[in-house]
Amino acid sequence: MATYKEISDSDIQTTKSFLNQLVDVIQEDISGSSTRKTYQVFVTGGVGPGVTSSLFQTVYDQDFSLQTANPVFDITVGIFSGSDAVVSCSTGVDTAGKVLFPSNSIMMREKISNYRQFAQILLGDASKQFTSPFITQTTTDAIDHAMFICFKRLFSRDSIKRETFAMKFFQSASATQYRVRSDKNERHPNLFSTSESGSAIFTDVGAASSQLTAFGGPVGNVVNSANTAESVGLMFYDQGIGIFDLAKVLSGSQHMSGAISAMNAVDPESVGLGKTLLGSSDMGGSSNGDAKFIPDFMTSGSIDDIVNHLSSCRFSSGSNTAMTFQNLTGINSTLIFCRATADQFNFSSNPTYVSPSDNRIRVIQIGQEATQKAFSFITTVGLYDANDNLLAVAKLSRPIEKNDEKDITIRVRLDF
Repeated sequence: MATYKEISDSDIQTTKSFLNQLVDVIQEDISGSSTRKTYQVFVTGGVGPGVTSSLFQTVYDQDFSLQTANPVFDITVGIFSGSDAVVSCSTGVDTAGKVLFPSNSIMMREKISNYRQFAQILLGDASKQFTSPFITQTTTDAIDHAMFICFKRLFSRDSIKRETFAMKFFQSASATQYRVRSDKNERHPNLFSTSESGSAIFTDVGAASSQLTAFGGPVGNVVNSANTAESVGLMFYDQGIGIFDLAKVLSGSQHMSGAISAMNAVDPESVGLGKTLLGSSDMGGSSNGDAKFIPDFMTSGSIDDIVNHLSSCRFSSGSNTAMTFQNLTGINSTLIFCRATADQFNFSSNPTYVSPSDNRIRVIQIGQEATQKAFSFITTVGLYDANDNLLAVAKLSRPIEKNDEKDITIRVRLDF
């Protein structure tokens, strides 16, 4: 029969530790079409074939069609409802209180809803506006146009560790040219050309010394590593959400051009000088040569168009690291100290320990009972409740000899 010993409260200790894991997201995972999944759930009606777009996209660590693929993060954009871009584009409000926009301002209500959703989750109020730095007294720090990156629980775990986040992002798009010739328009668009210069490193350095907390938990400022006084976004550590001010991480004055989705009824057979294909619009062409990312692309492009540009162009393409951080996994541990004094557990509960024929302890040689003492080898510790129900079993890495000359303490650790 097994030997039992009651464990007192003094033999039980609780502790908490943290496990760190380094996460690297490479450029080609973000820029690749096979590693970035779209969800085309938005469809317009009216003129032309309409516009179909996702509300967000998911970046995977490999081809998302494979069963072994893991989603790394979601990416989307949003616009603050009180920004100048919304006010200038709006054509009014209907009787139901819905803000109205012209047909060339695509998905404005969805962009506003995205922003409001994150404000509700992280700030506790959908009508509030994000600012960078988080605590500020100036209106110039308000984030009107935001890029949201939401890391999946598999990678962010319990939290993102402060001062470990870094992101390489290209502030300048590829060079663009637009010339009008007598016979045709010659265009070199940059909306979907991979950026090759003008990169910057954005990091949360300094977040450990300035402990900030919001409705959504601990938050830190994301700054430009070349000038840490320049705050460009926020990182909500427990939520695993990064918010970046597109007016600061991008070159706002650079000309942007390219074909974007639009409600366009132009007959494909009539495409020629100054004409675009059915269902698309030529942003930054001869008709609007001063087009920029903000406000033109942010108000005219669909969410898919904008996210495609950010993902495939601004993170570049290659095997280099685009984003990196360390996550935190909190481990709650219960330490149970199982103590065996010199006169305890020197016998085995194994039925073969005692010879059934003469009731003799097998480890003691015949005739040596007066000089030899019983001993055992401890291999397993069982933890029972008050009703002798087995709750947990701890296996030792090797058997430990126990005799009347040894006091042994075995520490059992339960992690959860």
